Amino acid sequence: MAALLENHRRYDLRDELEKALNRVDFFRIFHTMALRFGFSHFGVLQLGNENDACMLSTRLVLHDLPSGLAEEYDKRHRFGDSVFYKTLHRSAISSVWRADDPGCDAGQNLLVQLGFELLVSVPVHAASTGARYAVLFLGDGEDIGRAEHVALAYDAIAAFDYFYRIALANKAGMGLTPRETEILKWISHGKTASEIALIVSVSEHTVNSHTATILKKLDVVNRTQMVAKAIREQIIQ
Repeated sequence: MAALLENHRRYDLRDELEKALNRVDFFRIFHTMALRFGFSHFGVLQLGNENDACMLSTRLVLHDLPSGLAEEYDKRHRFGDSVFYKTLHRSAISSVWRADDPGCDAGQNLLVQLGFELLVSVPVHAASTGARYAVLFLGDGEDIGRAEHVALAYDAIAAFDYFYRIALANKAGMGLTPRETEILKWISHGKTASEIALIVSVSEHTVNSHTATILKKLDVVNRTQMVAKAIREQIIQ
């Protein structure tokens, strides 16, 4: 496998990625990548399901946007209404977006709403789960050439692959056991503790005990928050 990686993969970040151990290391790698290609900011965005009500701030799993920008955006706009968000769910092709793109009114133009001129979006996915993400690069440059676009997309895909395996995959599942995940799934379907007990052949007390553990592991306070976070983190569909 080492020979395969050495002989068949071509990216400039090998040494940095091999040494990356945590989110701070990947923050630096993506930030440096953005600056190298003339962008001021980056973001790693988790897509989820197209029809889910979502906010930009909760979809960003790593970013260096100005403090409070995503949260302020969410107070004024619906991320799911943007043309950019809808396009992400319809195409896996890396794309270049400009604030003055024709045919996109201000109410649906993410760049105008965020205050940037240029955005490059690189769709990526987790090899182990198939979960979809996108690596975003934002700035005020004039444009990006085809060769630079291809090089940026390749580096972003390589960096995300390492980032997911080292940082995000450890978070996936939030430490839930298979039985806890099964109970969580039935809770998301609206089943009561007594109904779940019959379905999975355990006592109602055991179901309630598992539910309390799930609440603690997901760091939420009620079943509604529990299900919402589990869907957002793609623990359940």
